[in-house]
Amino acid sequence: MATQYRTIIKDGLWDNNGVLCMLLGMCPTMAMTTSATNGFGMGLATAVVMAASNLLVATFRGYITHEVRVPVYILIVAAMVTLVDLTMNAWMHELYKVLGLFIPLIVSNCLPLARLEAFAAKEPVLPSLVDGIFMGLGFTLSLTAIGAVREIIGSGTLFADASLLLGPAFKFMEIRVLPSNMSVLMMVLPPGGFLATGLLVVGKRMLDLRAGKQISMGGAHAVG
Repeated sequence: MATQYRTIIKDGLWDNNGVLCMLLGMCPTMAMTTSATNGFGMGLATAVVMAASNLLVATFRGYITHEVRVPVYILIVAAMVTLVDLTMNAWMHELYKVLGLFIPLIVSNCLPLARLEAFAAKEPVLPSLVDGIFMGLGFTLSLTAIGAVREIIGSGTLFADASLLLGPAFKFMEIRVLPSNMSVLMMVLPPGGFLATGLLVVGKRMLDLRAGKQISMGGAHAVG
């Protein structure tokens, strides 16, 4: 059982990461990663929706027939998105204004629906909840990393306006990394999103290949 949860966690955060492996959710990834703060906020909103949707689908999967499962999944995701949308509007209004239309568009994000079909519809409640949480956190880490790369190179800052968008408690996250005269404007424009995402995807693939090579060499030495 512990091994199963470790696998679920590792898949969500790294091995089967929604952005860096499956290349799902590219619309918010490209649009909302102009800063690490925006990526972090968008990722957390999506993570909450995924965790709640996985929990509900796993709980009621015995009542959902195969023929109507897709409309039901969409309805469940839409209901969770509505709750998140209203909550952010009430309690995190500045971030809500920045994320704007992309919060409702979580309904059309392929990643939540893919996890409902591939995992929550087939697995027990607790593993499904864990899968939703860590797939969402993996999505959040990816968006935050892409946003950080774009923000540092494009603006010279990291987590700019975090205290305004996330609350005063996040003031400590605001950092000036590079002088303003060293910024590259292209990175905060649309081409920067594709460039940063591509670099991170390649970087992850190289790390995976290196790790696989080291494991293979270790096994060969053990056999020898």
